[in-house]
Amino acid sequence: MTNVTLEQWQTLTAIVDNDGYAGAAEAMNKSQSSMSYAIQKLESSLNIRVFTIEGRRAVLTPIGRIMYQRAENLLQTARQMEKQAAQYAEGWEPVIKVAMDTLFPEWLMLEVIEHFTTEHPLTRIELLETVLSGTDEALLRKEADLVIGGRIPPGFLGNPLLTITFQAVAAPSHPLHHLGRDINYEDLQLHRQLVVKDSGSRNMDAGWLGAQQRLTLSHIHTSISAATKGLGYAWYPKLKIHNELTLGTLKALPLEMGSERHVQLNLIYADGDYVGPAARRFGELLTDAIAKAECLQVP
Repeated sequence: MTNVTLEQWQTLTAIVDNDGYAGAAEAMNKSQSSMSYAIQKLESSLNIRVFTIEGRRAVLTPIGRIMYQRAENLLQTARQMEKQAAQYAEGWEPVIKVAMDTLFPEWLMLEVIEHFTTEHPLTRIELLETVLSGTDEALLRKEADLVIGGRIPPGFLGNPLLTITFQAVAAPSHPLHHLGRDINYEDLQLHRQLVVKDSGSRNMDAGWLGAQQRLTLSHIHTSISAATKGLGYAWYPKLKIHNELTLGTLKALPLEMGSERHVQLNLIYADGDYVGPAARRFGELLTDAIAKAECLQVP
């Protein structure tokens, strides 16, 4: 049990913040005598002096300045605890877990997280980046409250969120760019395809996989770097390779057919209609951010 009450620490900060006992008494709707008694009680309990009187002003002592700073932190923590308890009482989740297919633009996800944490700083967010079946498994294993993925597993419902356009590309120095004609599937078979590994246990594949040679990498950004170095060709989301296409480190392959393909990403809540208010709010912010982002292709 502490010797000093939270109200006494509040009295200390109020006197400093309101330039004296009179202003603090008015701010706290108390008498000056009660304010003075609270400080005397605090000082006697701790055996220190927090104020010294200079003329008619109460001025913090060196120890008082330290106590004031600590009291500010203590009161801020108390206010956060009360706010957090109120949120929990309303069913607000303390943590929300988000599984995001790496096809989704991470810059947009970070904007949404920033917006959400500004609104609700006491709710923690755990972001899991997934590939192919890893997204499904995050749902099935209850590892996420909401998921952004290309597939909607049986037993779940989802809403279309964003259509991702893939472009077949390779470095300008790659032999496929120097055939002097459109590229067919037989040409692709003779060269190395870059593939991003499924983060789940099913080892799923997606896209053209007829090449005799493959280089499998665990993250899309590593794969893009490999492509710029001429290590192979691949289909990448245009949103992910905008800079490389602009700088010319990657160049669209002139395929006879199939140079572009499209994947729809969906927003899926793990608990369906029973989704918690924090997860639902995060989903709303995500949908709003996509609608406002002019560079995105929305279904």
